[in-house]
Amino acid sequence: MSAATTTAAATTTAEAGPAAATTTAEAGPAAATAVRAEPLPPPGPGRLRLLSYNIRSLRDDRRALARVIRACEPDLVCVQESPRYWRPEGQAAWLARSTGTAVLAGGGRTAAGPLLLGRPGAVELLAVHDRLLPKTRGLHARGFASALLRLPGTAPFTVTSCHLSLDQEERYGQFELLLDQLGIAELGIVAGDFNEHPDGPGWRLLASRLQDGHPTAPWGGEFTSVPERPYQRIDAVFATPGITVLGCGVPHGLPEVTEADLRAATDHLPVLAVLELPAGRPGSRTSG
Repeated sequence: MSAATTTAAATTTAEAGPAAATTTAEAGPAAATAVRAEPLPPPGPGRLRLLSYNIRSLRDDRRALARVIRACEPDLVCVQESPRYWRPEGQAAWLARSTGTAVLAGGGRTAAGPLLLGRPGAVELLAVHDRLLPKTRGLHARGFASALLRLPGTAPFTVTSCHLSLDQEERYGQFELLLDQLGIAELGIVAGDFNEHPDGPGWRLLASRLQDGHPTAPWGGEFTSVPERPYQRIDAVFATPGITVLGCGVPHGLPEVTEADLRAATDHLPVLAVLELPAGRPGSRTSG
């Protein structure tokens, strides 16, 4: 998040209502720290290990950030707040080199912050569908980093990384555009920083059409903000019906992922998901 994020977090908390705030207060600091994670499902045919992470423009400890990403061993990384004002391509390339990945989509003017990174050989890039979103005067430009991808032997699927607006009205329109983005193929994944709680109107819209990863297959931690004392879930991974969610959550306790690195890397916690894509079949719909 930017400097305005503190305000955004407070606004989002207010939107969640007093019940959510009371629950957090009653739970106390111990409840905000997840128990040690059980092992995630192992690699297998059609399985995708996806990480979603708001990196706050690499303004924090970028070495800790790279360690966290590497330790999660993702096939695909959906990045939010990739640097976009000073040498964005060079900084995206540094992040890719430091994490053993390659830039697939986003990271430029069109996506306006979101970025897709992929482990070489893990996914096949079929097409790029980055999208610059309509902008409300006085607010930040926002966009989607989107790509049509395929794993060996699977049907094609889209992946979109997003970082939605702090303004509720504009944000709801962006949730609607995310559903539009899913029209590229029958199967799709949306991951990002939604700047909204699960009881918000936009989140509910998305969850009515897609599977919300963490409640579908709970694993690891739930809350993604803030790293020092997690109290809210504003980051998530969603998948269309037809994709099986095998596990999804914040990777507390994952081997080589230290709490010190999670706190130092950025102002969000990452969300790690293991998803299983169906086998490809003739006539699978795409517009790529």
